[in-house]
Amino acid sequence: MRVVMFGYQTWGHRTLKALLDSEHDVALVVTHPRSEHAYEKIWSDSVAELAEEHGVPVVIRNRPDDEELFRRLEEAAPDIIVANNWRTWIPPRIYTLPKHGTLNVHDSLLPQYAGFSPLIWALINGETEVGVTAHIMDEVLDAGDIVRQQAVAVGPTDTATDLFHKTVDLIAPVTLGALDLIASGRTDFTKQDRSRASFFHKRAEEDVRIDWDWPAEVLERLVRAQSAPYPAAFTYHRGRRLEVLSAVVSEGVYGGTPGRVFYREGDGVVIVAGADARTGRNHGLAITRVRTEDGRELPATDYFTSMGGYLTDRP
Repeated sequence: MRVVMFGYQTWGHRTLKALLDSEHDVALVVTHPRSEHAYEKIWSDSVAELAEEHGVPVVIRNRPDDEELFRRLEEAAPDIIVANNWRTWIPPRIYTLPKHGTLNVHDSLLPQYAGFSPLIWALINGETEVGVTAHIMDEVLDAGDIVRQQAVAVGPTDTATDLFHKTVDLIAPVTLGALDLIASGRTDFTKQDRSRASFFHKRAEEDVRIDWDWPAEVLERLVRAQSAPYPAAFTYHRGRRLEVLSAVVSEGVYGGTPGRVFYREGDGVVIVAGADARTGRNHGLAITRVRTEDGRELPATDYFTSMGGYLTDRP
């Protein structure tokens, strides 16, 4: 099939590479300009550079809503548009332009985790599986009929980086498998169960701040979800920002006030956690490694030279 691709960052790069390595003809690529946003500088393989290396025309846009782009799309005459990690709304006159419409590739198991940063949100929420979904684009974001979907398990110590590598390897088989089904003439794809749908916003600094009212199990997943190269989960100690680089749920149960620097356990220092910590039935978060405001990384047992005091969400 003749394909136009809309894509950005490594997700778009992997999609374009799969298309270029396939029997499909890539007629045009549309991508975003480079961004300085913290999350968009991560996994930032250039779609434009890959297209140019293969002699494919490239159009760079923040939003695909101008007449010049629409004319270029008409001239490209695609059988289908394939999109992955396109960050802004695509209007109906574009996504319905090809005879087969637009196939959107999204790194979650739709209908859950539509929107942004699905792997990070899924890890924080304790999901046992993540994956990649290829669906037909319609007027509701990430809500169209599912053509192909593939899942992978979330391991007990997986970080968001681990899940990225697991799911990015699914892009090629899910995308090409979906295109094979569409090319075969199939049109009866799986409708999404909208009663199970969830939609998440972009992550920002406020989403990385540790709230000690959260249960230790959730905070441990937050730390893993914000593993390098993502911005680390952070708190404040004696008015200074402190990044938590690694942590585990404590073996023991600790009661008191959330955020209390309480007890050395193994290689970590236990912080009281959970809104109901006063009941004495909660596990704490045993921090094992931290980064200070001046960039020093060290074991938590070296940083916390004495017990007592509190970690807080504000200076």
